[in-house]
Amino acid sequence: MEPIDKLHRLTTSHGALKPGKGMVTGVIALGLALLCFLGVLAFHFPQYLTTPELRKAYNVDAMRLLLFWSLVLAGAMALLNIVMGRARWLALIAFVLIGASLLLGGHKVPVNDFADGTPYIGLDWFILDLLGSTLIFVFIEKLFALRRDQPVFRPEWQVDFQHFVVNHMIVGFVLLATNLLVHKLFGWAAKDGIRAWVQELPFPVALFLIILVADLVQYWTHRSYHEVPALWRLHAVHHSVKSMDWLAGSRQHILELIITRTLVLGPIFVLGFSKEVIDTYILIVGFQAVFNHANVSVRLGPLRYVIVTPNFHHWHHSQDTEGIDRNYAAHFAFLDYAFGTAHRADRAWPDQYGVVGDYVPNGFLKQLAFPFTWKG
Repeated sequence: MEPIDKLHRLTTSHGALKPGKGMVTGVIALGLALLCFLGVLAFHFPQYLTTPELRKAYNVDAMRLLLFWSLVLAGAMALLNIVMGRARWLALIAFVLIGASLLLGGHKVPVNDFADGTPYIGLDWFILDLLGSTLIFVFIEKLFALRRDQPVFRPEWQVDFQHFVVNHMIVGFVLLATNLLVHKLFGWAAKDGIRAWVQELPFPVALFLIILVADLVQYWTHRSYHEVPALWRLHAVHHSVKSMDWLAGSRQHILELIITRTLVLGPIFVLGFSKEVIDTYILIVGFQAVFNHANVSVRLGPLRYVIVTPNFHHWHHSQDTEGIDRNYAAHFAFLDYAFGTAHRADRAWPDQYGVVGDYVPNGFLKQLAFPFTWKG
């Protein structure tokens, strides 16, 4: 049981991994092996473990190839550590997961016909987003780090990772809830004439319009979270993060997630943007939501007055007086300048992040209950 005890200590700790000890490659191998094992399970039970909206876009052969090379890479790194006598306990756990994946069929698991309309969790969305986000944003953070002494496994990373896992797994519930609310609250406003006009707009114009409309709604929704005490109870959870990086944006209460998505998607539904425009918008908002929380030193010169950058959004998360209740926009910084809520200071970056008074508890379940238990 010693490897399990060591793994428990690793996952409950924080700090930089020591180079040259096999810990970096060991953690990568273990992470890949775990994702491969989950991927094999998703191949076995697609009706329960995959997202219907994503199934339509999958190239199954490409997914099999990704799974195969991930298994090979994880196995190669684990084997290297064993040969070199580095963190063998970590390599052993990775090999157990790789072996379990292969015994279950590996990348050759057949996908037969299966029923639609079954209850599901978004395991596939979790796997692909975690793999893609880690590869892209950890690399960017290392290349353009704002705080170079901040490790990948910084304090409280476990809490944000739990938010990341849960908010991805319940994607089906969130989609169901938001779609129901959007149709109930905004269905009456959808008019065929307006929708036809919007769908005939040139793609660049429609894309700018959808981002602008979404950000206008998001701006006032976000501002309400700060100015209405009952809503701040929900939003304070998001602001309680004390270290900014690509994972920090995942800390979000599920009710806030549903409320915000409903209000933002409502006008998009009413205006009837085409699928291509909506899909592109989703890619942009997905990237920007992660990037603007990242530990990167990016300001974009004069463009920072137009587009929301990490610098702009970091000030929104600061405890510094000049940054509190400022910079609400998610995409277009000029909205804050237009409405008088843009942050202005001599310093380029804030000193501290989090909620003033630090009254939000640490821990996923405690933060889930916080809006209903806080007596402040």
